[in-house]
Formats: sequence, structure tokens, C-alpha cells
Amino acid sequence: MCPVCGKEGQVTVMASMRDIKRRRGSIQSTQQITKAMKLVSTVKLQKAKQRAEQSKEYFNCMYETVVSMLAKAGNINHPYLKAGDSSKKGIIVITSNRGLAGGYNSNVTKLITQGDFKKEDVEVYVIGKKGRETFQRRGYSIREDYSDIVEEPLYSDAMEVSRKVLDDFVNGEIGEIYLAYTGFKNTVVHVPTLLKLLPVEVADKTGKSGVEDAQKSVAPMNFEPEDDAALDLIIPKYVTSLIFGGLVESVASENGARMQAMDSATSNAEEMIDHLTLMYNRARQGSITQELTEIIAGANAISM
Repeated sequence: MCPVCGKEGQVTVMASMRDIKRRRGSIQSTQQITKAMKLVSTVKLQKAKQRAEQSKEYFNCMYETVVSMLAKAGNINHPYLKAGDSSKKGIIVITSNRGLAGGYNSNVTKLITQGDFKKEDVEVYVIGKKGRETFQRRGYSIREDYSDIVEEPLYSDAMEVSRKVLDDFVNGEIGEIYLAYTGFKNTVVHVPTLLKLLPVEVADKTGKSGVEDAQKSVAPMNFEPEDDAALDLIIPKYVTSLIFGGLVESVASENGARMQAMDSATSNAEEMIDHLTLMYNRARQGSITQELTEIIAGANAISM
């Protein structure tokens, strides 16, 4: 109840105005944070995008060269070209260490959690804390954690991951190796991708164009010194290149996704601020109208 006029309306309006003002201030503070994060992501995106575009041709060339070479070589009995005895499937999953990136992390993990893989047959080589948290929460087996390399990936980091998964594959601890990452198409288009690394399946990887190229080539593929020695050298480089390519594209996709998410959050905050400002002005106008009405009513009562 108002101590001056003895009415509850004035106190209620003032309390409502304070609540609106407090909420608007809170949203304005959040908007400043989202604006700053958007600017940071934009700067990082330009750098990551340039790096991804510069390296993409090399990794595509490496991919096509190895596939074409194996298609022309015919049947070769090599451990990298046949599935292991183990039913385990090793999956290298590239996510991020931070959130606030829209569906970037969840879209990659869904390739495994909602795919055709049985949980008990999956061994996860996780890159990124968000992916690790998701798989731990869902009860998946995490074989290795390389989350420290995802911020600024180097080729040597990809070599370390490649060396571990290849050792596990050759030792029969896992029978197949996959790579789950987010492919970078452009600033707004990012494609969750699941790629089979080992065993190398020429028929699946060449596609129509690869088969045609192999058929057009009449020259046999000769290896020096021997095919086993050559593949022991080439396949690890091939796997390392694909892992590093996935890392580079994932970093660019992460920053692009975060920039979009923060831009959307900033726009939503602006709309909420405008709406709360309108509500505040209406409440303030109502308070002024109520005060004027009470003053006029009091003056009329005194004059009577």
C-alpha cells in the first residue's frame, strides 16, 4: 500500500517498472557479450577459412591420388586394405572445447550416437572436450583424448593421432577406422561428415570417375621397392592428411557456427530490449496517468 495515498496500485506499478528495468539491463549486458564473441569468431573465422581453403586442394589431391593408385594396382594383400579380425570400430571424432556454437558439436556426435554403430563396438578417439562430455554421458568407450590439439591443430598433431590409430588397427585391437568431422563449405554451410579411413576400400572411394580413370589407364602400377613397403609409407601419410584436413575444416566450421549463433543471439537480445523498453514506457506512462488522476481527484474533493 502506498504510504502517501493509501493505495496499492502505485506500489505495484513501481515494482513492475523496477523489474522491467532490471531485466532490460541484464539482457543488455548479455548482448554486449554476444557482440564481443561474434567479433572474435569473425576474426578467427577469416584466419581459419584461409587456412582451410589453402590446404583443401592438397588433401583432395592426396585422397584422389591414393585411391587412383590402388584402383590401378589391382589386388594387393596388405593389412591396410582389409578389415581386421576385431569387431571394434575406432572413430576419430572432432568437436570443440567450447560451446555457444549452435548445433556444431551435437551434429557431429549424432553421426555416431544416431548412426548404424553399436555402442559396445565403438572405440572413440575424441578431439574436443564437448565431444568427450557427450560420449562419457552416453556411456561410450573413450580410447584416447586429444582435446588439447583442437584449438590450433598442427600437422604433427595429426601424425600423433594417425600413429596411434594405425598401431591399434595393425595390432588387431580395432577392425575399422572412421573420421567424423564438420566439412567447411562456406561461412554459413557446414556439413557433418563421416569418412571411412581404414581399411581402404577402392570401390567405395573411387566412385564412377575413379573407376573410369582406372579403366582408361592401360599402364600397370609398379611399386618401388615393393608394394608392401610403398603402402607402409603411403597409407600413413594418406590417413594423416585426411585427419589434418578434417581438423582444419572443423576449426573453420566451428568459428563460422559460433559467429552465426552469436549474431542470432545478438539480434534476439535487441528484439527483447525493444519489447522491454516499450513495456517500461507503457508502465511509466500508466504511473504518470495514475498520479495525475489522483491529484485531480484530490483537488476536486478539496474544492467541493
